[in-house]
Parts: sequence; structure tokens; C-alpha cells
Amino acid sequence: MSSEQTNTESGHGSADADRLAGDEPAHENARQDVIAVDAEDEATGTVNRLEAHTGDGVRHRAFTCMVFDGAGRILLAQRAPEKRLWDTHWDGTVASHPVEGQSQKEATRQRLEEELGVRPDQYSDLQVTDKFEYKRYYPNEGVEWEVCAVLKVTLEDTTLSPDDAEIGGRLWVDYEHLHENPKLYRQLRLCPWFEIAMRRDVA
Repeated sequence: MSSEQTNTESGHGSADADRLAGDEPAHENARQDVIAVDAEDEATGTVNRLEAHTGDGVRHRAFTCMVFDGAGRILLAQRAPEKRLWDTHWDGTVASHPVEGQSQKEATRQRLEEELGVRPDQYSDLQVTDKFEYKRYYPNEGVEWEVCAVLKVTLEDTTLSPDDAEIGGRLWVDYEHLHENPKLYRQLRLCPWFEIAMRRDVA
């Protein structure tokens, strides 16, 4: 596992810190926990999800899954406008966090179904292909500090039923062209973890 250089752009989530302190109703993420980890992805306990993404953050376990079709296209999914971090940015394709006792594959299967309506019988090749650590600030809202596993899957049936609360736009893109020419797609505002995963993908 390698570590991506920390982005020192300022943007600490003071508003959410106030909510944690009880000044406002808690964000939905405040009712969830994620798995805190060390630099080697060894679990060190659990941490409140909002706390992990506020201020300077807490390193935690995460995943991103690239979803392909049989023609080698990747599905780019736009994060819904209501997302607190990287709202309306384009992901390739879903990203989230396993809960305690859940494997990366189990968490990915769950999120594929919850976010895109993709059932396990639509694919058979879900694999973990990479893992990296990164830290990025999102101005005025919070931070992602994650040890992120990368998974890939090819859909045999590309039927989708996305949850509007999670997914905005959808776009199938030639992955080879995107991988070789990322600057041509910058107008889409790609999520940083997806950009890192794609840059590291040399297959």
C-alpha cells in the first residue's frame, strides 16, 4: 500500500463541529460509525462518521468500486447535490465505508444495490485490485482521510435503478480514453479518490 501526498488546502468543517457540540440538529452521518485504522489498515477502533470527516479528520477504512460494462466502459455516477462532501462531483462509480465486522466486498455489494440498484446476480467478478491512503480537504465542509480499497466489477446485466438521494447523473465512458486523457474530463469535476485510483490503475 502506498500513501498519496496530503492536500493542505484549508477547509475545516466548523459548522459540523458546532453540530457535534449540540448547537444544531446532528447531521445524518453523526448517527453512524466508521472503522478507524492505522497506516497499515489495521483497525484501531470505531469513530463517529461525522467526527472522522470534520476538522483534521480521523484516518478510517473506505472503498471505491469501479463499475464496467462488457464493452470496457466505466460508469461515472454523479454524487447527489445533498451530499455534504464532494456534492455533484463525478465518481467512478460508488464509494463508501465498511462497518465493523464487514468485509470490503460485502460493503461494496451492499452499496451497489443501495445506490444503483445493482444486484449480486448482475455480476460475478467483484475483486479488490488496489489500496492506498490519501487525505483531501473539501473547503468549508470537511475532510476525507482514508485507507481506500479499490474494487472492480463488470456488469453482465447493466440494468440500473439508482437512488436519487445518492446518485445524480449517470454517464458511461470509454475507460481507456478517460484513463489516458483525464484532463479532457476535468469539466466533470471528478472525485479525488477516483482520480487517484484511476491514476494508479496500470492494467
